[in-house]
Amino acid sequence: MKAYLVGGAVRDRLLGRVGGDRDWVVVGSTPEQMLALGYKAVGRDFPVFLHPQSNEEYALARTERKAGRGYRGFVVDADPSVTLEEDLARRDLSINAIAETADGSLIDPFGGAADIATRVLRHVSDAFAEDPVRLLRLARFAARFAPMGFTVAPETLALGRAMVARGEIDHLVPERVWQELRKALGEPQPSAFLRVLRDCRALDRILPEVDALYGVPQPPEHHPEVDTGLHAEQVLDAAARIAPGDALIGFAALVHDLGKALTPKHELPRHVGHEHSGLAAIETVCARLKVPGDYRELALIACREHLNVHRLVELRPAAVHDLIVRCDGLRRPERIAQLALVCQADAQGRLGRETAAYPPAARLTAAQRAMLAVSTADIDTTGLTGPGIGERLRQARIDAVRSALD
Repeated sequence: MKAYLVGGAVRDRLLGRVGGDRDWVVVGSTPEQMLALGYKAVGRDFPVFLHPQSNEEYALARTERKAGRGYRGFVVDADPSVTLEEDLARRDLSINAIAETADGSLIDPFGGAADIATRVLRHVSDAFAEDPVRLLRLARFAARFAPMGFTVAPETLALGRAMVARGEIDHLVPERVWQELRKALGEPQPSAFLRVLRDCRALDRILPEVDALYGVPQPPEHHPEVDTGLHAEQVLDAAARIAPGDALIGFAALVHDLGKALTPKHELPRHVGHEHSGLAAIETVCARLKVPGDYRELALIACREHLNVHRLVELRPAAVHDLIVRCDGLRRPERIAQLALVCQADAQGRLGRETAAYPPAARLTAAQRAMLAVSTADIDTTGLTGPGIGERLRQARIDAVRSALD
């Protein structure tokens, strides 16, 4: 029995990144032997164990054979005779197919270290095409490593296109698509996720509502980048800059302009009413991918209100008050800060405006703070009943907003 450090821990060390989880592969052992040594079994689909002291994951070396469609259509063999090289060969990308011995030596049969040095994301073998999840993972790794100069190998993009053409991507279950999308939205450059999927012609199969944005023009005086799809990419990356790792902000940023793909052609490049027409498209995406409720709610709010936030300086105090109430910003105060971040990403996700100041964010949160500071105890309710008390409280909060904004 031999254990080797594998995968992300080895890759990240070679990249000079702070390592996260450490995963191990075990060669020459059986589940029974692992249990006898005190390891705890946790794997459902293949033998994975937790170390009795470190709690790190140890998986038995295994091979996988395609036996059906989709990412679950595999037969796993974890026989003790499976070699380390055979286990590494089933992995997705060369940079993830490197093992390290106890003395720090590398076992790198597929050139992963060289690809790290030249900043290339490359598939290990043609078996990559057997699992559609790997295409999502490829795009997600591009979102993670694009800031470090990584690009996808042309032959890997070609393999991805072949997967899509065969319909393999259509067998992904919604939960897995959402899992990978959510992770990608938390990466440093999520626009790369969209670009890789689009280069593989998979974006219109996974997120057709987003793919439809490409090629749709916008007024150049407001959007120097013109193309709405490019704007979506820039907004995503702006969200990643101002709210690093926050997939909730990233998702709302991704879908806030879906209505622009629905604008009648004779109205282009203007998009009157897109903040309302996009709501149904967001509902469709969320239903199809089974998006969690908090993501759906913020996405709908950002779509509906982002233009109002952009022109907040023009709104009367009553309109600002009502905007915050519509967003449930008194019962759910975090929503206003989240909305402000999405709107800031939208404003800065434009060519040449990446670092422009965004005063509406501070203005919106100041108005909310003023409203939260006013309660029923602060107003005279003498002689008033329920509706009257509510209206008196509303007026007091509007006055507070006026004072705060003045």
